[in-house]
Amino acid sequence: MTIRAVRIFGDPVLRTRAEEVTEFDETLATLVDDMLDTMDDADGVGLAANQIGVTRRVFVYDCSHEVPGARGHIINPVWEPVGEEKQVGPEGCLSIPEISKDTERYQKVVVRGVDKQGEPIEFECDGLLARCVQHETDHLDGVLFLQRLAPALRKEAMAEIRNSEWFNA
Repeated sequence: MTIRAVRIFGDPVLRTRAEEVTEFDETLATLVDDMLDTMDDADGVGLAANQIGVTRRVFVYDCSHEVPGARGHIINPVWEPVGEEKQVGPEGCLSIPEISKDTERYQKVVVRGVDKQGEPIEFECDGLLARCVQHETDHLDGVLFLQRLAPALRKEAMAEIRNSEWFNA
């Protein structure tokens, strides 16, 4: 397994919609394993394939510190809210280092997709895992969490990005 470079804000691949996965082979299995290693190395709770420059609809997650066993991957994910309840909480991104802002998400969602063998996956989740599912699926659609912020918070986050060492390097 390989730790891959995480693409940083400003890279066009982060604004690109990822393509559906149709081939379930060793290349896909290796991608999932590499993504898990990369996420772990970066101490993240989720990682979408386009964050490492691969435009395939795959994300990995690890919220097991909050929900035992909540670690895995989903290919071709589709989610929908369960109810209308929302949560507002801090959200960050491995592709936007050191920036965290309160972001509104659905409290509970159901997600469907497949695993790396093409077998169906479906589960309902709430809290951090629900936030992760929504955040990572946004990535696969070319949407960054900054776009979900209230205008004043987005302006604040953009100023922090412009003044950050990583952005100006």
